[in-house]
Amino acid sequence: MNEDKTKSYSYKDAGVDIDAGNSLVDAIKPAAASTRRPGCNVDLGGFGALFDLKAAGYEDPILVSGTDGVGTKLKVAILAGQHDTVGIDLVAMCANDLVVQGAEPLFFLDYFATGHLSVQQGKDIIEGIAEGCRQAHAALIGGETAEMPGMYADGEYDLAGFCVGAVDRDKLLTGEKVQAGDIILGLASSGVHSNGYSLVRRLVTDQGLSYEDAAPFNPQQTLGESLLTPTRIYVKSCLAAVQAGYVNALVHITGGGFTENIPRCLPKGVKADLKANNWPLLPVFEWLKAAGNIRAEELVRTFNCGIGMVVVVPADKADAAQEILEAEGETVYRIGEIRVREDDDRATVITADKGCWGYDDAWEAYSPE
Repeated sequence: MNEDKTKSYSYKDAGVDIDAGNSLVDAIKPAAASTRRPGCNVDLGGFGALFDLKAAGYEDPILVSGTDGVGTKLKVAILAGQHDTVGIDLVAMCANDLVVQGAEPLFFLDYFATGHLSVQQGKDIIEGIAEGCRQAHAALIGGETAEMPGMYADGEYDLAGFCVGAVDRDKLLTGEKVQAGDIILGLASSGVHSNGYSLVRRLVTDQGLSYEDAAPFNPQQTLGESLLTPTRIYVKSCLAAVQAGYVNALVHITGGGFTENIPRCLPKGVKADLKANNWPLLPVFEWLKAAGNIRAEELVRTFNCGIGMVVVVPADKADAAQEILEAEGETVYRIGEIRVREDDDRATVITADKGCWGYDDAWEAYSPE
């Protein structure tokens, strides 16, 4: 019990440094300003931020919103002491979800919670968020930094992101145009992206590895650096294909992998028939597969396996769609086709020949019934 009756307590005595918070806001203002776009002035510090849809060029807009986090990939960042890329992941997980409905991301807000605020750590994180916003062409319009001693240990933090986009009503992607005969294109991922890291971290521990060790699948980088490769943002390329009229559906391959995400864009009565032989398994997934003795059906349900976005296009527009996606910097694979399903349901079926991805036998994976 405190015996000093004369002591005057401050918020800082309880572990919250308001001055550090103000310093962080000042430090990130240039990063936020760099995301300026039509419709938004991106001034920080107000209670709310404004966005002018008319100034952004929309005539009959539908708003599309999403929220997400980075998951336990943050633990890798914390243990590796590298914080400048997870902000890109945060934006990617939200913006890629918006673009699958044909929406252009307009603005982004972040929530950054930590036990003890380090201005440099916070600056690294939010500069990463600003870089993600630049890639997604979204304005970093605001956010919240919460210093919560007792909730998080020193050095630990959590992130959440909130993104709002818009699409004119007649351009909204619902999946209803998908039909048998459509071609399925796959856009290459940059690595593990931001899903499956609880399993990744378990395998790193079980293999007796440190995040400072050379990556077994990429000796030119440490394991931490390689696993922190940020999620690819597909906004620019996918919107170019959508605006050209080449796209019937898009699918962001996140948690649940291929078998659980692709059916979300399909109408009843069809299935996505994928051939795993049509794209390579990235080295990081080869290592994870071997380190965990992971079955094929588990691999494609947990990880993106080298495909971060699926694009469903009419067969007669497949060449043109591939050309425009590649012109925007994507590596594109033709990974399958939409086919009729015998019952009135929807599913993903992945087949592979013997030896595909290093498995000893031919294999198949299905959506859960």
